[in-house]
Parts: sequence; C-alpha cells; structure tokens
Amino acid sequence: MAAIVPRLPEARLVETRQRGWVDPYAGLSTFNFARQAPSPEISAYVDHFWVVSWTDLAEPYEQRVVSHPTVNMTITQDFHRIAGVIKGGFSYTMRGSGRVLGARFRPGGFRPFLGGPVSRLTGRFVGIDEMYGAAGATLVEQVLAEPDVRAAIALTEAFLLGLGPDQDPLAEEVAALVAMVESDVSVTRVDELAARSGRSVRSLQRLFRDHVGIGPKWVIRRFRLHEAAERVYRGLDLATLAAELGYTDQAHLTRDFTAAVGMPPAAYARLSGQARS
Repeated sequence: MAAIVPRLPEARLVETRQRGWVDPYAGLSTFNFARQAPSPEISAYVDHFWVVSWTDLAEPYEQRVVSHPTVNMTITQDFHRIAGVIKGGFSYTMRGSGRVLGARFRPGGFRPFLGGPVSRLTGRFVGIDEMYGAAGATLVEQVLAEPDVRAAIALTEAFLLGLGPDQDPLAEEVAALVAMVESDVSVTRVDELAARSGRSVRSLQRLFRDHVGIGPKWVIRRFRLHEAAERVYRGLDLATLAAELGYTDQAHLTRDFTAAVGMPPAAYARLSGQARS
C-alpha cells in the first residue's frame, strides 16, 4: 500500500521563542532556527517540526540546551536518532555548514510509535534505523538528500503515518497537564497538580512515567528552571525568584540551575548582561 503523503500547511517556517536555550542571543546570531506546525494528520502526535541550519562557520559553535519533557526525532549528518527525555542539559557543536531537522512529539505522542511506556527511552538516544530497521534507514537517507525543508518534513510525516499509530485516549489528558505546568508558574508541587487533574498522586506519577517518560516532579522542576533561566537572563533577583518558583531556598535553586544550565545563576546573569550590551 502506498505511503500517505500528508498535505503541509501553507504557513512559512517561522522563528519561535527559544525557551531552554542557554544564551539564546549568541545562538540566534550564529545559526537560523525555525519551526513548522505539523499537518492535521499527524498533529495528535507531533507538536512541531524544528530546523536549525548554519553556513560557513569560521569556528565551531556549541549550543547548550536545558531539555524539555519531550521525545525528539532528529536527523543530521552527525546522527539520526530518537531522544527520550534527557534529565540533564545537553549540547550540540556546529561546524562548517549543516542542518538539523527535528520532530518534537507532544507529551504522550510518542507512545504509539514505541508500543510501550515512554520511560523506556528516558535518558537514552536510539538510532532511527535501530528502532525501525530498513524503513528508518531509508527515511534518514531521503531526508539528508532532500535540500528543501518542507519536502524533508513531508517525508518524515509520511514515514510516521506509515507506521500506523493508534491514537492514545490518555494523550490529550497528559498533554494538557504538561501544558498547564509549563504555563502556570504557581504549580510547584505534585500534590497540587494531582488535585487539579482529579487523580491521586500515585495515579499521576504512573500516567507521566508511562506517557511522558518521567515523573511529574521532574517536569515541574524543569519548567521552573526554564522560567528561572529566562528571568535570570533579564537580571531578576535570585532570592525572590527561588521563593516564587517553589524552591526551599536560594541554594537549592542554585544547585538545580547549575546542573542544568552548566553555570551558576550569577555567571549566567553576567553572560546575559554582556549579550544585551
């Protein structure tokens, strides 16, 4: 049976806010970033496609990222893999000219493509060809050979739809809960989120590990760290920030921040001041 080639939206690739990027000003002066909404056929599973491209870099550039509670499929010359939720920060070094095409799945959206708990992938990178065999290897070859970004995204969507994913009835629930945690900084404890969800704490923990790949406590802390990085970058007071984001004290926030961002908040504030000057 022929693969279904989805119809791509007419909207152009557009830049978006770089939440989770370390020193985003430097990044945007070095490479181009854009994202594409998925077609309706795949939107129950994929949040968006993203593309990073760079040309003729005189020196290698390393971009560090404070990871999100999502699964990503990425294809570049250096690697082609499925990334589960990465607990720490991670980085990618760009050299010369190149392009990375990624698909960020919705929370719970990758479970139908895995056929089991997403926690199996947490902290791991698995090759697309390792997970999907010859079909995965063919996709990688096609995407790397396709210079047009929209065409490369269409190939990726057709591949994913060809896997025949079944829609998960719990995916919408977990995606909505993760979105709530991201957007509402007043959510700082698991029991608060459980109360809002109408689930017990234990039931919520099972739901998140099975569909997101990691527990709700980590998801809350990670989004609060994203918020902290943005606010520190703008020069806001750390002690006040720690209290607002639910940390027991400033030292606790400093430890978490340093582990994820790769430097303490004071150093990051100095870096941001240099970038804005």
